[in-house]
Amino acid sequence: MYIHAFVFRWVEGTTEEQKIRAKAEILALQGKIDGLLETHVGTNVSPRGQGHEFGGVMKFVDKAALDAYFPHPIHKALGEWLMPLIKPLELDFEAASSIEEYKG
Repeated sequence: MYIHAFVFRWVEGTTEEQKIRAKAEILALQGKIDGLLETHVGTNVSPRGQGHEFGGVMKFVDKAALDAYFPHPIHKALGEWLMPLIKPLELDFEAASSIEEYKG
């Protein structure tokens, strides 16, 4: 399984309606992207967020599904209107649930 994690800093002037739309449209990817197992998003409540106000985690069945996500037309359409509103930080990794898995 592969994880796609992301956090956003909203650019100045981003409206509450745009933030709600972002959350809704990211969640709406579930069931539309092959290999996307789970999608979780929310507003940051950590005082250690370094200005990142929103984040999420997506679980993909394998690396091929993760790689297919980025050029997918639905993801690209989301990015066209969302990217000007955010300063994102993203992390993709193979999930390990034990040290034995991590060591390979």
